[in-house]
Amino acid sequence: MSVTRGVLLGIDHGERVIGVACCDASWLIARPLAVIQRTTRAADFAKIAALAQQQRAIGIVVGVPIMPEGETAQSRTVRRWASRLAAAVPLPVYLWDESYSSAEAEEILAEIGAARPERIDGHAAAVVLARFIAAHPPERALPAPLKARAG
Repeated sequence: MSVTRGVLLGIDHGERVIGVACCDASWLIARPLAVIQRTTRAADFAKIAALAQQQRAIGIVVGVPIMPEGETAQSRTVRRWASRLAAAVPLPVYLWDESYSSAEAEEILAEIGAARPERIDGHAAAVVLARFIAAHPPERALPAPLKARAG
């Protein structure tokens, strides 16, 4: 079964900001797209929906911290937020491991000699998205999207 390709958004959920990345339609390159200053959930979701529409995205990948010790307060918060995002946008929303994505983004920037931006969140979102697309070659099915949760 081949996976339908198209632009995906990647999300790095933070307490103060939301990093957003996107990939090309053939899933070759993930890149930072935006950093959203969080205000209200409705406003944040509207900004994400607008970016998804601008990019003609077919889905959204939200990074969730997966720790060896299991579920944490932060991972529960991100899962709840992502299920509410799924209720607010007309696209499938997937969860993917974001553990150490900020550190990996910093390492990548250092390796290429790029200056660290003031906010690394968009780059961390690109790392999460790159991990997701690398794990899903055309012959591999996508995981089931989240079930929407209102409220």
